[in-house]
Amino acid sequence: MITKPKPGDYSPFAAGYVGLVGDNDVINMLEQQMDISYQLLSNLTDEEALHAYAPGKWTVKQALGHMIDTERTFAYRALVFSRNHIELPGFDQDVYVNNTDFNSQNIKDLAEEFRALRKGNLYMVKAFSDEQLARTGIASNHLFTVAAFVFMLAGHERHHLNLFKERYGIG
Repeated sequence: MITKPKPGDYSPFAAGYVGLVGDNDVINMLEQQMDISYQLLSNLTDEEALHAYAPGKWTVKQALGHMIDTERTFAYRALVFSRNHIELPGFDQDVYVNNTDFNSQNIKDLAEEFRALRKGNLYMVKAFSDEQLARTGIASNHLFTVAAFVFMLAGHERHHLNLFKERYGIG
């Protein structure tokens, strides 16, 4: 079981994501979420997935595309930091979403891409040694441990699952 990171192992912004994991087994949570998100989103039609809960907000497809981008970014940071201390630039979610046409993509393909990405990331995360999980690096001008990014993967997905239910009315 991966030990929950302490404040100081991640940025103040990331505390919300880490907090959403609570005291749960993060590996188990990542595995369960993979299936929950896939079932929830792959059962939508493309028309349903074009819904945005308010003007100017992301559609379901854009939110899922953002989840894919963030999964890749957090996992990449965990990988890089597990190998050696380094500094990486920030990640502007709006720039990423605004420069990809997620709305033209098939919702089932996006859901499958997220599931496949998570499955691959689980192999990586499960292979991290305790020493690797404790290694650090700088991202967005803040220090993070590898373990923090593992918890952030789960917390970020939980955040969006909550939004899908509360604001989009799905789930």
